[in-house]
Amino acid sequence: MRFLTYLLILIVCSLFDTWTLKAQETLVPLHVCMTQAWNISWERFYLPQTSLFYDYLTSYEPGSELKHLPKAKEVAGQFPNVCGYGTGMEDCMISAGVILDMIVDQYAVTKDESLREKAKNVFQGIKNCTTVHGVSGFLARGVCPEDKKSIYINSSRDQYTHAIHGLWIYFHSPLCDNETKKEISTLVSAIAERMIRNVVSENDYDSLRADGTRDTLGISRMWNVMGHEAARLPMIYAIAWNITGQQKYFDLYQHYLDPAIEQSLNLNYWQMTYALLQMQDSMQVLKSLEKEPKRITKINKIMTILATRAAERAKAAAEQGKQLDLTMLCSDWRTTDGLSEKGNYRRVWYCIRESGEAVLIQLMNEELPFSQEQKNLLAFSIRRLNYERVSSCGIFYLLGSYWKARKYKILENQE
Repeated sequence: MRFLTYLLILIVCSLFDTWTLKAQETLVPLHVCMTQAWNISWERFYLPQTSLFYDYLTSYEPGSELKHLPKAKEVAGQFPNVCGYGTGMEDCMISAGVILDMIVDQYAVTKDESLREKAKNVFQGIKNCTTVHGVSGFLARGVCPEDKKSIYINSSRDQYTHAIHGLWIYFHSPLCDNETKKEISTLVSAIAERMIRNVVSENDYDSLRADGTRDTLGISRMWNVMGHEAARLPMIYAIAWNITGQQKYFDLYQHYLDPAIEQSLNLNYWQMTYALLQMQDSMQVLKSLEKEPKRITKINKIMTILATRAAERAKAAAEQGKQLDLTMLCSDWRTTDGLSEKGNYRRVWYCIRESGEAVLIQLMNEELPFSQEQKNLLAFSIRRLNYERVSSCGIFYLLGSYWKARKYKILENQE
């Protein structure tokens, strides 16, 4: 009897192992998914006339994916709002920074020389957002594709954070040629000079809108801000010093650094994951350039706190996605709720994005190992999407997570 029981157990285990292997064989390889995501990003979200990636799709019909983007007349009238919220061109600079970082990681893994042109295209988009309007140092969220120059006048510290972080990564990569390095130096210096002029007590430390007026939303304030935002200003000055070598930028970076670190240690738990990623960007820069051991210890502590919270967010995003239709399209913002908090689509759009954000935060921290559970969650988040039917720019963040994980050689057993 015992022998039969033992035999039965062996048979069941054998069948289970065979089933598990078959199930694994049917999984689409991650690199296949990411190739699809890469191609879709350039084919559907990117417009060569502005060199920008836009926020979401309203159609899967070729040529109609971005027809919802504002017309020049609408942008000129600052319709529907001064930030272009909900229009599909509100986060172009955030996306550009994420994509530049991702391309540099991809090149580190593949040495694919075609990535030089791709990185240059993304850089051109950032350059356009900094120059087409003629306002020195102002970083627009995006550019209207109809006339290739109209912008919404209200930017934000989030746009500056990602774009400048991406430029810094690109500047120090083997993909960046000397001519482009000179251009980056000019752009970063212009932005830093704008901060010097405008981020003063008389303006309540506001970097100001493109027309020189105060930002009534408070999202362009660069100092006297919340803990997760405190390191943005010293990060900008640190990068300006690192790229240009100018002493005045170093002095400003050092002036703001210690209070920024102390404020960053006082982090509210409820901050959105996208804010934690921007904070981690800032910490990565400051840690890379800092020499003082006590400061580095504090920065490491902050980065580990962020990574720990991000691991929780990755789990939550994976679970939330199970309740959502991740193939859903956004609807036109002119006649519907579109991307607004009132509608159903925003949860779909952000769930995909948050899965990637949460992983990037963890991978940028060297103190906390990336667990097997998190590797599985990343693989799950990548595989669960039908890339022919995904309308969220969140796939940029999944691409970023994948290539950073590949660079650190932590996905070999997931492929």
